[in-house]
Amino acid sequence: MKDRLRAMFLDHLSILRGKYLPERMIADGSTRFCRSTFGVHYDKDLLDAPGAMMMQGLPDMELVWKAEGIRDGWEAHTKVVLGDLMDEDGSPLPLDGRGALRKAVADWSEIGLEPMIGIELECYAMQGNENGRLVPYDAPGGVVYGTGPFTDPLRFTDDIWERADALGFKLEMMTGEYDSPQFEFTLTFDAAVKAVDDIVLFRQMAREVALEHGIVLTFMPKPVAEAGGSGMHINFSFRDADGRNALGNGAHGGPEHMNDLARSCVAGLMHHHKALAGFTAPTANSYQRLQPGMLAGYWRNWGGDHRNVTTRVSAEGGAKQRIEHRMADASANPYVAVAAVLQAARLGVTAGYPLPPVETGDGFDRTDAKDGVGIDLKQVMRDLAADTLLAEAVGKELAEHQVFMRLKEEKKTRDLEGDGLRDFYVYYV
Repeated sequence: MKDRLRAMFLDHLSILRGKYLPERMIADGSTRFCRSTFGVHYDKDLLDAPGAMMMQGLPDMELVWKAEGIRDGWEAHTKVVLGDLMDEDGSPLPLDGRGALRKAVADWSEIGLEPMIGIELECYAMQGNENGRLVPYDAPGGVVYGTGPFTDPLRFTDDIWERADALGFKLEMMTGEYDSPQFEFTLTFDAAVKAVDDIVLFRQMAREVALEHGIVLTFMPKPVAEAGGSGMHINFSFRDADGRNALGNGAHGGPEHMNDLARSCVAGLMHHHKALAGFTAPTANSYQRLQPGMLAGYWRNWGGDHRNVTTRVSAEGGAKQRIEHRMADASANPYVAVAAVLQAARLGVTAGYPLPPVETGDGFDRTDAKDGVGIDLKQVMRDLAADTLLAEAVGKELAEHQVFMRLKEEKKTRDLEGDGLRDFYVYYV
């Protein structure tokens, strides 16, 4: 079999869509998709969503890529590439999350800074039982920070690690998370678009490799009702013109050693807290995870080495100084989620928002925060629509599309619970 190209883009539902193309396409190239893919929901319902042009003949959009972005894939004789989506006039498609992230990077470059991103992915392993129903993977010895066969008897995570190494993904860490069979994968910091490209491809590779072992690896926020949730923590810093970490303020980190840039970024994240949920936690299932006391980014608060705040300022200083935003889950399109966090932080710099006091409570029995995210997807989308400043910074058309599709989702899932709600998402997220 000759080599082929798997050309892909990540859609509004965080589903990776693409085509297999012949060997001659392994170069600078393009291919077309139906633009109304952006009107498709998890249940295959096709909706007249803003920008999807369903009622205008379901026209094409174009995916374009450069040969330098093509890399080895995890399937035999297959290269992979992520492209940028273009409108019919050749301009960036407003609904493309990758384009929204490129815009965020460009906006920060006007301040003279380059965003650097590191993402932590949490997920659950599921497998079919004798009746064909999905149940948690049988890992009876799994514990938080678990490694070895008691955490993963089938050793499917070893296969993921080996494939990641062979493909050039830079894994920083892999471990068992708090609830068995939950796992965490972390990739190293990189420039924003490259870092998110790596996460998108790594996540797809991990799911497909796990499936070879009979495992459905799901990154949805709450697939097991009685267990904890899974997040997608977004860590960021900035590289200045001299290649230094612009958040660094000497050898020490934490709230006591924040510089003006760090303080402004945190202030921006606090100011736009409610609307950020609409971009970073965009499914009905997200609000089974985003609850007080769940270490998940519910409260409008920040702190230092404190896992029960939404925005955490690293205790590591100097070159390792970073800010961690803990609200997002991987049902969000990672390009959009990272773009939203970066834009909220940038608005903190440009608008000069005041920084609220640091959290002094434990986050379980006591918290200084008086405000959290909306109680459900309907309220969260109303909050996103009301925050026109953040919506326009990320992308007005993209925000309008998000609000429309997720309000439809709220209606579709309103009467679902338990396995019914889980199965609405689990094979896609």
